[in-house]
Amino acid sequence: MLDLLSQDYLIIAVSSLLAALSFIGFSLPFLQKTEKKEKFKSIIEKRRKSLSVEIKKNMAAAKDPKSKASKTVSARESVATFFWVQKMAGDWGERMRDKLLHAGIRDPKAPVYTIIAQICTPFLMMAVAWYLINIAGYSYGPAIDFASISGAAFFGYKLPELLINNHGKKRQQEINLAFPDALDMMLICVQGGIGLEQTINRVAEETASYSETLAEELGILAAELAMLNDRRTALQDFARRVGSGAARAFATTLIQAEQYGTSVSSALRIMADELRDQRMAAAETKAAALPPKLTVPMILFFLPALFIVIIGPASIQITSVQ
Repeated sequence: MLDLLSQDYLIIAVSSLLAALSFIGFSLPFLQKTEKKEKFKSIIEKRRKSLSVEIKKNMAAAKDPKSKASKTVSARESVATFFWVQKMAGDWGERMRDKLLHAGIRDPKAPVYTIIAQICTPFLMMAVAWYLINIAGYSYGPAIDFASISGAAFFGYKLPELLINNHGKKRQQEINLAFPDALDMMLICVQGGIGLEQTINRVAEETASYSETLAEELGILAAELAMLNDRRTALQDFARRVGSGAARAFATTLIQAEQYGTSVSSALRIMADELRDQRMAAAETKAAALPPKLTVPMILFFLPALFIVIIGPASIQITSVQ
């Protein structure tokens, strides 16, 4: 009787646990969707506040050039101040700043942190290589040891830049995949008579559920279009911040449509079709490159198992007859 009760209790406990896990798995996407929208709203609100502060400082500086507001520097000017290395390294600082923006790192002090990381990481990697060679006992001669330490230092110098470039490429790929659908939604809003700023803001809110990166960039663009007087500057900043071909084409199309007075809806429709064709072409290219990539795994994993299944029974029969 006790065994039966214990079995029933175990079944009830397992069933309850599975039901709780099922409920959590069902509700988790909705919770993540809410968190993404909250994060999106916080980023946009932060950008709006920074723009309003810059506008107030510029207005105060224009009214009274001798005031303290005229002497304070904006975020963009602080980047140029922090980038004292740019005087010696040319445009290297601006290129690094663009890479950080492509990776979604908007902190004005981020280039300085990147420089510090590129200075400190080689010494750290050299210390690891020296430990492995001298203490762990992985020494293979003076020449190989020197090459290993030099290679570790070079790898440490390139590691921060590689991480930033990798993250930036992933963000650009995500934006390129989601941009055609966002343009379709923009086209519907524009044809419905909604203004460009409200259209971009509405599309940013709708895309926050499946493309957080695109939603953040579009939200920042909407905030800049609403706060700044020059649309051209806001669109150029968007293209520079994102860095993908889709963002540059979008910014160029809207700038030309405003400059020459052409229809924005027709420009959005043509651009959406082009970006969708590019997305399909990229998918076809990846599909065409798949068979050569599968050749080595098939030779290493599939063919031995196939030979065992085909030749194994025959070899067993031959050995049993003998």
